[in-house]
Amino acid sequence: MLSHTLVRMAETDSDVKPEPLLRPVSQLQRVGAERSVQLARLGIHTVGDLVLHRPRRHEDRRHVRPIGSLAVNETVSVRGQILALGLKRFAKGRKSVFELILDDGTSRLHCRWWNLPYMQNYFAKGDEVIAYGKVNSIRPRTIDHPETEVIDGTDEGLIHLNRIVPIYPLTEGISQRWLRSLMFSVVQENRLNFREPWKISLEPEFPSRGHALEHLHFPEAIEQIERSRQRLALDELIGLQLSIQARRKRLLEKAPRKSCPGDNSLIKVFLAGLGFQCTNSQNKVLREIRSDLRSGTPMRRLLQGDVGSGKTVVSACSALMVIESGYNAVLMAPTEILAEQHFQSFERWFRPLGVGVRIRTSNRKKTYETSQPSLEISPNTKRAETLTIGTHALIEESFSMDNLGLVIIDEQHRFGVAQREKLVRKGEYPHLLVMTATPIPRSLGLTLYGDLDVSVIDELPSGRISVKTFIRTAASLPKVWAFVREKLVEGRQAYVVYPRIESDGAIGLKSVTEEFDKLREELKPHKVGLLHGNLPRDEKEAVMNAFRENAVQVLLTTSVIEVGVDVPNATVMLIENAEQFGLAQLHQLRGRIGRGTYESHCILITERTTAESSRRLKILAETADGFQIAEADLKIRGPGDLLGQEQSGWPTLVFANLGEDLRLVERARDLAASILKTGGD
Repeated sequence: MLSHTLVRMAETDSDVKPEPLLRPVSQLQRVGAERSVQLARLGIHTVGDLVLHRPRRHEDRRHVRPIGSLAVNETVSVRGQILALGLKRFAKGRKSVFELILDDGTSRLHCRWWNLPYMQNYFAKGDEVIAYGKVNSIRPRTIDHPETEVIDGTDEGLIHLNRIVPIYPLTEGISQRWLRSLMFSVVQENRLNFREPWKISLEPEFPSRGHALEHLHFPEAIEQIERSRQRLALDELIGLQLSIQARRKRLLEKAPRKSCPGDNSLIKVFLAGLGFQCTNSQNKVLREIRSDLRSGTPMRRLLQGDVGSGKTVVSACSALMVIESGYNAVLMAPTEILAEQHFQSFERWFRPLGVGVRIRTSNRKKTYETSQPSLEISPNTKRAETLTIGTHALIEESFSMDNLGLVIIDEQHRFGVAQREKLVRKGEYPHLLVMTATPIPRSLGLTLYGDLDVSVIDELPSGRISVKTFIRTAASLPKVWAFVREKLVEGRQAYVVYPRIESDGAIGLKSVTEEFDKLREELKPHKVGLLHGNLPRDEKEAVMNAFRENAVQVLLTTSVIEVGVDVPNATVMLIENAEQFGLAQLHQLRGRIGRGTYESHCILITERTTAESSRRLKILAETADGFQIAEADLKIRGPGDLLGQEQSGWPTLVFANLGEDLRLVERARDLAASILKTGGD
């Protein structure tokens, strides 16, 4: 983990011999071979790993409540003696409840554990116990599944009681009491070993690293917990920013100059033939890209733009700048559907210019060009330079491209950092433009894409229709289907999206394969097409072409159409099991409609109306601003879920919270730049 690396960075000075925080935990007095294995399951191998094992919360045990004063729904700490205890089994022994009764002289408290019969092994009548939990009943006073500790009369006044107490993530075989006692002794013994990792001064608002680690585990006041977390989060973020900025610095030092200013011979004709004017925001971004390409320093730029903002046109102009300068370009898309759509669009745009467009996907093992450029209507002779469009197949060893000047990656969040770098290495430091229609919160952008300059298209083309979004339950489906049929009769088209291809036995989740026949019956006489990621390429292409041509009126599909599909006549987006999708993903799906001149409707069907899912879907219904939605998604789900499993370059952050720590991210970026500039560590 990044935080663990910081400990090692801080403790490798030559005057610290041996480095105490690098010692294996097996060398600690209270840790034997069995405990070492248990701690390893928590990611704890060294003393440094141990002190960075973050408490998941703290209990203020300075204020133990009398049992007689407890009220329902309060979360409290109590202390009492066990009067009685016992295990009861029922449902023919398949279920059980273990219960003990505490008495503190003011009243009695029942503590219950359902289907955890082994809990009876931890208690005996007469034990003094401290319990923490939420009171769920008053008659009798009861807490289900409380956190408990048996007081043994040794050091509870110093470590476990009468103070703010850390509660740690545990694993089988390790108790809170044992781990807390171990942590207390290790923190006390290593107070002088918590050295500063950076040779720069931080603001007075941040405690020293030593004080931060002490107060993280055993604070003297509640407010010290958050200040300590912020300091340790800042260390994490500085380490991450140093890695990012050092990578950018090495690029600038090593890369040969590759100036691609272009001469406007192609772009001028291309823009004139579009039939519409670029927005001011598009033109601003194009000036930024041209400045990068002209400078000769390898461009490393992230282009953000909400759905329908015109990123594809900007990428086409960028490719033409490079082609005008005598280089080739490649564009990598995450799905075959999007790659095929890009191929059709670019081939239509570039053929009149005399520029070849090729495609390469896993189903097209060889690079494929549909036709020679149409020289009859071209103002130029056929150029040797080309644009190649493809999927992950572009990063296979069998693909190569000479004279590569520009790499464009569409929907960057669908690719890992390693995949991005692998494609860039196909050329000799080519320019790089990565695009995303999933708006990226600033804190996330500064970390994950901190080595990239950022451009934003924050203006939609004129004439775009706003999409009305509605949240409905499954009980409303008859009315919803009647509304869909009404729009189909008017000549419009619709998407119907389900979360799965196959149900796989999941209760309450619908799948496209199981719903296909039902939907065809429901929407007769309108034709329904089926599209999902497991279909052969030819079938995918056939159904998409039929939908574009309105030979198919309803497309039953999965989130495979999340990006890039553009059918202006489609005005209804119906998403079932909407609670299964992330906010940013729902926003992307919604972006498939409202692309023409007709009023458009997105209908979210949810069957599990939990408080969280209702809050998430309400955000989507109330705003069409992708950046607001992305910020909300980050706070609700965190960066890991927001990015998806494919984003393999994402680091594990223990203390930093990118949903809340924008100020720390920005400060870390500045501090890392100062460290690199001064040559400090």
